[in-house]
Amino acid sequence: MISPKTKNRVYKTPLTEQLSQTESSVLKRYQNKVLGNDRIFYLLKYEVVTSLFGNVNGGLGYLLRKRFYRNLFKSIGKGVILGKGIVLRHPGQIFLGDRVAIDDYGLLDASGAGEEGVYLGDDVIVSRNCAIRGKTGSVRIEDKTDIGCNTILSSTTGIFIGRSVLIGGNSYIGGGRYLSDRLDIPMMEQGIYSQGPVVIADDVWLGAGVIVLDGVSIGKGCIVGAGAVVTKDLPDYAVAVGVPARIIRNRKETKETKKV
Repeated sequence: MISPKTKNRVYKTPLTEQLSQTESSVLKRYQNKVLGNDRIFYLLKYEVVTSLFGNVNGGLGYLLRKRFYRNLFKSIGKGVILGKGIVLRHPGQIFLGDRVAIDDYGLLDASGAGEEGVYLGDDVIVSRNCAIRGKTGSVRIEDKTDIGCNTILSSTTGIFIGRSVLIGGNSYIGGGRYLSDRLDIPMMEQGIYSQGPVVIADDVWLGAGVIVLDGVSIGKGCIVGAGAVVTKDLPDYAVAVGVPARIIRNRKETKETKKV
């Protein structure tokens, strides 16, 4: 069992409580959950824009979303491509750089990301069915990073991804852990904790199906093999495989050896 000293308790109102609070109206609860504010004009704009243009197919859909979704975001750059069926939560805390591409049926959720929000830098590609969630922490993804299909980024205490990172499909990054010290109540009612933020440096390649746990830092130029579970920090240029991931070589040392 992990020592209590290493547990960073995360305080979050359970979703069932958020949806069933009786002190506010159904409309207010919806606004708080989806938009993060109670401005009626913003609600109407969100509802009209997403209802009319959110699922329009083909090139027409891309053009309509490019034109009418702009005012929903905190900031949005030039040449952004938004696929159909994208779900937005607290879009007023989402920052999109130039030429960002979000494929169909993605989720961008900044509902717990705070002032830092969810940030996607220039030329970031998010493939189909991906979920980027700032549950109780921010998400920052730097320029030219490419995220494969069905990948989930779930930020409890922060996810920070550098430039030119390749993330294979079906990967999972971040998340938190349920407290399990007590036996008299279910684990889901004991709360959650985190080991800290996830930090992935520039020029990293994560193969398909990789899991990176909370509190892990992956150094510059690392390669992580498909299906690996990264539970500990990896130094720069490490190549790691397996469950749990273990280092099998270092790219920098191999290069220097060949020169000799």
